[in-house]
Amino acid sequence: MFEIFLSDTAKEQLAKLKADNGLRKRYNAVKKTIRLLSSDPRYKSLNTHEFTSLKGPAGEKIFVAYAQQSTPAAYRVFWHYGPLKSQITIVAITLTPIKTIERGMFKS
Repeated sequence: MFEIFLSDTAKEQLAKLKADNGLRKRYNAVKKTIRLLSSDPRYKSLNTHEFTSLKGPAGEKIFVAYAQQSTPAAYRVFWHYGPLKSQITIVAITLTPIKTIERGMFKS
């Protein structure tokens, strides 16, 4: 079991999803993804894979997990292992283009 941490950016993105009743289905999908990451980051339906064009704030490998499948503008959860063993830090929850992520992903 992994302990989950959220970056400030991820907290803001999750709060926006939660606050918008029109996005309730997407919010629930993201919550489920976070729960699955906690129990098994390699869970098959997450389609977890390394996102090689980004690195974490201390050079960590960034991974992406799918919160939604076969959905236009599907949500993704970007994360890395750490800071300690058995911990995962979620750095972004987004459907935005990667250029937007690169500009604001590691805001503290």
